[in-house]
Amino acid sequence: MPENLPEASAPSNFDLTEEMSLNTLLQDRLAANPDSIFAERRIDGGAFTPITVRKLDEDVRAAAKGLAARGLAAGDTVGIMCRTRYEWTVLDLAVLSLGGVVVPIYQTSSEDQVQWMVTDANIRTIFVEDAEMRAVVAPLVDSTPLEHLPVIDDGALEDLTRDGQNAGIEDATIAERAAAVRSSDLATLSYTSGTTGRPKGVELTHANLLAHVKNGTLDKGLGHVVTPDEDGTQKRVLLFLPLAHSYGRYVQFLGLTSASIVGYAPDTKKLIDDMQEFRPTWFVAVPRVFETVYNAADAKAGTGTKQRLFRWAVNAVQAYSIALDRESGPTGWQRWRRVVAIKLVLGRILDLMGGQLQFAISGGAALSNRHAHFFRGLGIVLMEGYGATETTAPATVNRPGLIKLGSAGAPYPVIRLRITEDGEILIAGASVFRGYHNNPEATADALDADGWFHTGDLGHIDADGYLHISGRRKEIIVTAGGKNVQPAVLENALRSHPLIDEVMVVGEGKPFIGALIALDQGMLGGWLRNRGLPELSLEEARSNPEVRDALQAAIDLANRKVSRAESIRKFTIVRRAFSEAEGEISASTKVIRRVVLEHFPEAMAELYGEG
Repeated sequence: MPENLPEASAPSNFDLTEEMSLNTLLQDRLAANPDSIFAERRIDGGAFTPITVRKLDEDVRAAAKGLAARGLAAGDTVGIMCRTRYEWTVLDLAVLSLGGVVVPIYQTSSEDQVQWMVTDANIRTIFVEDAEMRAVVAPLVDSTPLEHLPVIDDGALEDLTRDGQNAGIEDATIAERAAAVRSSDLATLSYTSGTTGRPKGVELTHANLLAHVKNGTLDKGLGHVVTPDEDGTQKRVLLFLPLAHSYGRYVQFLGLTSASIVGYAPDTKKLIDDMQEFRPTWFVAVPRVFETVYNAADAKAGTGTKQRLFRWAVNAVQAYSIALDRESGPTGWQRWRRVVAIKLVLGRILDLMGGQLQFAISGGAALSNRHAHFFRGLGIVLMEGYGATETTAPATVNRPGLIKLGSAGAPYPVIRLRITEDGEILIAGASVFRGYHNNPEATADALDADGWFHTGDLGHIDADGYLHISGRRKEIIVTAGGKNVQPAVLENALRSHPLIDEVMVVGEGKPFIGALIALDQGMLGGWLRNRGLPELSLEEARSNPEVRDALQAAIDLANRKVSRAESIRKFTIVRRAFSEAEGEISASTKVIRRVVLEHFPEAMAELYGEG
C-alpha cells in the first residue's frame, strides 16, 4: 500500500484485558448500583414500567440456568428473532454469559434468509417472538440443523426459568461459566443485509463490542450524551432500532454500561406516542425518522397563512443553525427570530418528541443539510455518524462541541481511518471484526494483511480530521458516454422530499442518468389536500401534472449538486413501493439495486424506450 495516504485516528481510552467480556458490563453495573433503573417497557400496552438492574440480573441468571439445563455449550449459536423488546436483551445476555454466540435475526426475514443463517451458523435454537414468526421458520426444522423454536409470547422465558430450577442449576455455575469467557471469544454472528449477494456472517468478539461500548461512555466518545448528569439524574434513550441492527445492539450495551435508561419501543408505528410518554434525552435513528417528523409537521401546517407561517419559522431556525458555523455566530436578530419561531410555531415538534430531547445521533445514510439545520435550530444537538456491521457500530461520529454538519464526524475512540488513492475508506482498530464466518475468500477481500477493513465506501478526510462520504464504489454508474456517476449524492438529496418514499438513480451503460421514484403513499393524501387538489390513486398520481412538477422541482434542486453529465435527465414513478418482502429493500432499509432492476423492467423501458 502506498505511503502517506490521508489518515485520521482517535486512541482508545480503555485498557482491555483477556479476562474481560461483555458479561462484566452487567456485573459492574450491579456492583455499582443494583437498584438503579436499567430500562422501561410497556407491559400489555400499558404505561412504561421501570426495570431495575437487580431485576435484569435475576432474569438473565434465570434464563441462563434454563439454557444450561438444555445443554447450551460454549461456542454454540442461538438465534433471536424478535422486535426490540426487553426479552431480547435478557436472552442476549443469558447466552453470552454461558459463552454462547448470539445470531440476531430481523423479524422481517424470509424463510430463505433464515435458512441460510441456520445452515451457515449451525443454529439449533431460535427464540421467536410470536406464532407468526414461528410459522415463517418452522418448515426449516426438518431440513436444517434447526431443532427448537421457543415462542417468547407463549412463555419461552418462563419455561427456561422452570427448566433451570428443575435441573438444580446453581448461581455459582453460571458465574463460573461467565468468568471463563474471554475477550477474544466470539460473541455474535451478525449477518449483513446482502445488497450485492448472499448475506455474510460478520464475526464480532467480546473485545470488539467491549472496546466500542466502554469508550462510548468517555468524553472522547459520547460520555456527555449518555452518562448521568452531575446530580445523578440518568439520561434516557428510546431504543426503536431493531436489535438485529448493529446500532440497536450498540445502544443496548451502551445503555447498560453508561446508566442511560433504555426505553423499549417495539412498534415504530407508535413511535411518537412512545416519545411523548418516555420523554427521551437522546436516541439513535436513521435519517428517515428525522425526515418523517419534519414532513409530518409540514403536512399538518395546512395551507395559506398557516403554511406561510410554518415556512417562515423553518427558515428562521435553519438560518440560526447555519449562523452557528460562522465565527461571528448568529446575530441578535437571528436569535430573536428563532425564539419566536419555536414559541409560536415549532415548539409542538419538540413536544411530540417528548419535550426533553437533547441529543440525536443519525446514521445508516446521509442526512440532508436542510433537515440537519432544522433540528439543530430547534435546539437538538444532531450528530451524524458512519459505520458498518464490520466496525461493530459507529466508526466516526460528530460529538457535542465538535460538530461539523454535512460530515460523518471524526474517528470514534479505537478507530483509525485511511483514504486510498482512489478514494476508498479503510478502517482499522479494536472494534473491527475478525472475519466473515465460513468465508475466507470474502474475508481476504475485505481485510488486508495489516488489519485494514476495505469498506467499499468512498470519501475524503478534511483538514480537521472529519470524514465526508461520497458514495459506494460498487454503486458507481458508468454511462454510455463513459461518465462515472455516484448515485448516492442525488438519491440522498431526493429522499428528503415529502412525496418520495424511495428513489434509485439508474443509467449504467445508458445515454443519460434517470431515476425510479416510489411515492410515499402515506404523505400523498395530505400533500394533495394542502394544495386543494382531489384525492388520487397511486396510478393517477403517476401522471398527475402537479405531482410530476413537484418532483421535477426537487430533481432540479438535486441536480445543482452535480455536473450536467451526472444530472438526472428523466424520471418515472414506479407503480408500487419498493418492498422488503420482495427483496427490493434490505432489513437495514438499503435499496438492493439488482433486484429493483429485475422487478421493474417496465420502468426502465419508460425511461429509455426499451422493450
